Amino acid sequence: MFDALSLSQLIDLISVMAVAAAISGFIAGLLGVGGGIIMVPALYYAFTVLDFDVATRMHLSLGTSLAIIIPTSIMSAKTHMKFKAVDFNLVKSFGIFIVLGVMLGTVLASNLKTPPLMLFFSVFSFLVGLFFIFLREKVGENPKPISKMFKMIIGVGLGFFAVPLGIGGGSLGVPAMKLFGYPIKIAIGTSAAIGFLISVFGAASMSFSGFYFDTVNTPLSLGYVNLPGFLVFVPVTMIMAPIGAKLVHSTDKNILSKIFGIFLLVIAVRSFFEFLKF
Repeated sequence: MFDALSLSQLIDLISVMAVAAAISGFIAGLLGVGGGIIMVPALYYAFTVLDFDVATRMHLSLGTSLAIIIPTSIMSAKTHMKFKAVDFNLVKSFGIFIVLGVMLGTVLASNLKTPPLMLFFSVFSFLVGLFFIFLREKVGENPKPISKMFKMIIGVGLGFFAVPLGIGGGSLGVPAMKLFGYPIKIAIGTSAAIGFLISVFGAASMSFSGFYFDTVNTPLSLGYVNLPGFLVFVPVTMIMAPIGAKLVHSTDKNILSKIFGIFLLVIAVRSFFEFLKF
């Protein structure tokens, strides 16, 4: 498949992925969304150009995105720790429930075909875009105790939905913690740490699932994790994530949130049109 591409096509492809990696890494640190919500469509586009098997194209995008988020979340979380913006008590209390959710989410993602996964991603991107435009800055900051039942529901939900969406959980974790009154900086920093748990177990389970329970006919892939995609994205995202994370503590993100929300709406519409092609 790589042989079918000319040198100029390969350069264009790497350039597109590098730009997407820079944006997603920066946003991972700045807005606490893990970057996956941008990486998934970028990877899907790249795999489409490479003419990867359409039956597993979206699955590869999800698994590869989760693998890329591992180093990104580490760099982002470490930066937020310097500003004491990570609540490790929350991370620990959610931990086991998140892992359980990831396992369940992997079963769902592995058994869904590309069209419903594409539609799922489109709807989710649209809803998150609306949240960033209209609601993110309007939720008050008065932390409320979270009962064990809610921790279980939130933890399982974060892990479960993160896998079929290929995200680190920040797009769900930040709104959830904001609804419970946590300051935005704590919500973002803690979501980055939670994203590490989701991405490690999510990437491993998607790789295992694709390797043992499906026939992935793509070069240089470990199950549903594509190594070239991983190698292009990781260095760039690891550089950009700390930059974004530092700006959280010195920038008014209200306008940035709205711009990002509009960007997500565009991604949602684009993904929906991609779904209609099937």
